[in-house]
Parts: sequence; C-alpha cells; structure tokens
Amino acid sequence: MALLPVADALAQVLASIDGPVPEETVPLAACHGRSLARALAAKRTQPPFAVSAMDGYAVRAADCTPVPATLTVIGESAAGRGFHGDIAPGESVRIFTGAPLPASADAIVIQEDTQALDDGRVEIREAPPAGHYVRPAGLDFAQGAILLEAGRALDAGDIALAAAMNHASLPVRRRPRVAIIATGDELVLPGEEPGPDQIVASNIYALAAIITRAGGEAIDCGIARDTHADVLRVVDAARAAKPDILITLGGASVGAHDLVQETLSGIGLELGFWRIAMRPGKPLMHGKLGGMLFLGLPGNPVSAMVCAILFLAPAIRALLGDPQAPQGPIRHPAILGADLKANDKREDYMRAKLTLRPGALPLAQPFDRQDSSMLGHLARADALLIRAPFAPEAKAGELAEYLRLADIF
Repeated sequence: MALLPVADALAQVLASIDGPVPEETVPLAACHGRSLARALAAKRTQPPFAVSAMDGYAVRAADCTPVPATLTVIGESAAGRGFHGDIAPGESVRIFTGAPLPASADAIVIQEDTQALDDGRVEIREAPPAGHYVRPAGLDFAQGAILLEAGRALDAGDIALAAAMNHASLPVRRRPRVAIIATGDELVLPGEEPGPDQIVASNIYALAAIITRAGGEAIDCGIARDTHADVLRVVDAARAAKPDILITLGGASVGAHDLVQETLSGIGLELGFWRIAMRPGKPLMHGKLGGMLFLGLPGNPVSAMVCAILFLAPAIRALLGDPQAPQGPIRHPAILGADLKANDKREDYMRAKLTLRPGALPLAQPFDRQDSSMLGHLARADALLIRAPFAPEAKAGELAEYLRLADIF
C-alpha cells in the first residue's frame, strides 16, 4: 500500500472534524489564549473626543502668528476633567496629555515651546499648524467597527483592544478536550523507579503542552498495558471524559504488541488512514470512534511530537474555528547550513538550529543525528527543517523551508 502524503493526511484529518466546538462567554480577564467565536465590534469610538497628545496649551492656530504671540490662559483641561467653555480669539487653555480638547481649539503648543508669564498669560514661541499634537475623535477606531475576527487566538494586545472596545466578556470557543492514552508495558511515570526493562514516559507531558499551546484542554488518562483488556479499560475511562479528540501514544505499528488498531476496531473505530509518507512519524493512525476524532501517534518521542505539530495542533485549531487551520503550521524560508543527501519517498522533518542574521534569511543547521528517540536534540532545536519527498542532493547555501518550534511549543 502506498504511503499517504502529509498534505493529503492533514486534509483527511480536518475533513473528519464535525465543525467547531460550541461557544461560551468568558470574562475578559480569563480570555488570554482563547479563540474568539464571533467577530467583535467596537461598542464605542476611541478616542470618543479629540484629545491632546502632549502637555502644553490648547490654542486656535490662527492666534499663534506671528511669533512670539501672547495669549491669555482662561482655564485648564486634564484627563477626566476637561475644560468645557469656548476659547475666544487671543485665549488659550492649559492642557495635559489625554485631556479633552476644548471645542473651539484646533492645535496644541507643547510646553517646551512656551513661556508662562506672571500675569496669567503665556508666550507662544513656535506657531503650530492646525491639528498639531491633536488626536482626533475616532483616531483608533469607530463604534461598530469589526476589529477582531472570529477564530483569532487572543493575545495580550487583543485583550487590551477588546477592553478599549468596552467589552467586559467575550464569546469564545470552548477549549477542545483531548484525551491522551500512553500504551506499553515498558512505561512508568516520571518519579517512579523503572524496572530493568522499562523507561520513563515523556510523551504524555509533551503532548499536553502542545495541546495547551494550541488552545485545547489535555486530559491525561494514564498508561494502558499491552493487553486488549487494559487498552479497552483505559479507552472506556477516556470516553467517559467526553473528549473531542482521543490520542493514543504507541501501539500503532505492526508488532505483536501493537494492539491499538485491533482493539479499537473491535469497538467501532472507523479507520481513515494508517501510515503516511513522513519521517519521523510514519505509523500515524487516523479515524473516528463514535463522535471523537482519533489519532494514534507513534511511541517514539520525537515521532509523536512531530505528528502532534503537523496534525493534532491544526485539528485543535480547526475545532476552535481558526480559518488558517487547513494550511497547517506556517513554513518559513531559510538558508541551508549543511549539505544533505537526496531524500527518499517520505517527507522529512529534521531537527535544526537557527542562526539569525541581520538583513538575511536565517541559517538552518540540521543536527548530524536525527534518530526519533533522541529528545535532547529536539529540546535544543529551534526548527524542523523540511525536506520534500524525492528531493535531490542539497548543498549548504541553498534555500530551504522550516517550521519554527517557538510557534508551537
């Protein structure tokens, strides 16, 4: 059976998702990282009135020529306490940054360009043009303007903007629930003492971090031992948590102890595909189990994390309504830092270090060893360098593409 290309596999995964998860209303202070369910319109104009951008004097620009000009100071305008009278010819108002501009004023003379006189007047030493240091009403946005689009993962700037738009709470998507099951007699949890033939499980925690960063909620369902009965036991416990996505780690290959596909098929798994043309991560499994999306990830740590980057994170973003989810992780250009041999039929994702260079594309240096069990290289890597299937030999200095791990981790 021919291996499925990565792009086709991602398309199948996303096509099997039954629309975005429901929305919920969340207080603004708890919205960082959440995905907006509906486009957000401003409830007010910002600023709602013309304000001063500097400390100085509100004036009529026509009164300030020729210089020096002397004006009578008739009041003061401060933020939250404006001057609401009119400025007649020959008059000015002391004003501070953020204060409302008196209706008849059309410019600000900054404090440094003036000299306060003892008789309640001010000398203007630089003539301002109309509009000088004035922030007009609506400079930032107008009431009713759509400023945040549906599907956007809200960052700190978005939260500030929503607050300025006068929203105390926001309609966001419920966090997709992702149940994680590790499989294998060889696994123990961190902090436990491994037996003579056991290793410490790391994938659960890596996957949980990727899930959280993508906007989901990770549900650790523990370790299933290598029997049909125990896999069924843990899967039943996972299903009771009502996840949107079920993830298994390990047991997805073709060995006698790789029980996941056989066990889940017995309880209704509709297999979408199994095995794809990528390295690492070839034995990826996809399907539907009841209403859940199912992804069976390889047990090798790097393989599992690469599959999570390429398929799980986009699936979570699709459940959150992100219109960019079908494109998968963003690819960036770089310059290759080492010679590479010709590639085979599988798309390659190589751990690499990036060297940033002012005015030039970064240099991507792949690690010499790319074994999928080596987490140390992944922890030190900045990027996954992408090699297309059947790519010819490549020389250092040629153009390359990479995924930036900081975007995902």
